[in-house]
Amino acid sequence: MQEPGRLFREAWIDSVRKHFPGEPKPSYITPWEETPDWERSCAAAVEEQVRAFVDAAAGQTAKLTREQRGRFVAICWLGQIYKHVADPKPSYVADWDDLPEWQRETDADIFDHIEQALRPGG
Repeated sequence: MQEPGRLFREAWIDSVRKHFPGEPKPSYITPWEETPDWERSCAAAVEEQVRAFVDAAAGQTAKLTREQRGRFVAICWLGQIYKHVADPKPSYVADWDDLPEWQRETDADIFDHIEQALRPGG
């Protein structure tokens, strides 16, 4: 198994490249090795929360809507931002409905990517 959080970050980068309108900020697509420690910690925690949720649901997360999957990732990320960033910018802690479409799509993709990795042969 790879380093915790790396799967999350790879899914983030792939999805940002897919959904972001135009050219994403360099910080959005920074490779894992160059990602700040606090952000790695956030990615690892959220990845583990998604894994635990999928496991606890005994595979029934496939029945969730795409929005529900994305919201789960977004809520988990919010908790990590509040844990690691003393005074976060409003855009870092925006509610789901206030997130840009590309970010909502990216969060849903992250859930799917982690869930697929848990399947046999995934």
